[in-house]
Amino acid sequence: MKLSPFRFACALAAPLLLTTALLALATLAHAADAPPARIRGTIEAVAGDQLTIKSNQGEDLAVTMNADTTVRAITLARIADIQPGRYIGATAVPQADGTLKALEVHVFPPEMAGAGDGHRPWDLAPNSSMTNGVVGELVTSNGRMITIKYKGGEQKVAIPDDMPVVNIEAGDRSLLTPGVHVMVFAVKNDDGTFTARSISAGKDGIKPPM
Repeated sequence: MKLSPFRFACALAAPLLLTTALLALATLAHAADAPPARIRGTIEAVAGDQLTIKSNQGEDLAVTMNADTTVRAITLARIADIQPGRYIGATAVPQADGTLKALEVHVFPPEMAGAGDGHRPWDLAPNSSMTNGVVGELVTSNGRMITIKYKGGEQKVAIPDDMPVVNIEAGDRSLLTPGVHVMVFAVKNDDGTFTARSISAGKDGIKPPM
């Protein structure tokens, strides 16, 4: 059967359109699955949904907020707040005996229990890791040692007395003013700017230690 010129053109175009659609879907899936960029720095300017952040490496970064961006407050906590049953996150480095030494601990509110559960590499310091889970055993003799339990495993973590401990609390955009220290989880866009997924903002001059 002879195809009309129109049908012949459609037949030729169909595979190209399908390929283009599949590539677009693959690009979107890659963007969704890409690990977020972590930005640590200080807010320099705020203009509507746009933030200018001076990173700790000295870069001026453009960060856009949208309706899905969450803002949390970082406030001071105490080592005494690290108790069995609390859900925490600990950035730590390995010790010779196989345990970890905490560089910081952040205490989650009850409604955020389960957030980021697990043990994974982190970028705060060389060889550092992040462990989010429930505090199990707490030993206070000869220092303080805790067990952090998460789905599929646990880690023993030594807690130095001078280690920063902070709370993660609910916040809003009123926290985001010039001079505030922040840690941002963001997606890097093709033009080099960033879109923030979440922003942790230090209250009262606190620098998020994560």
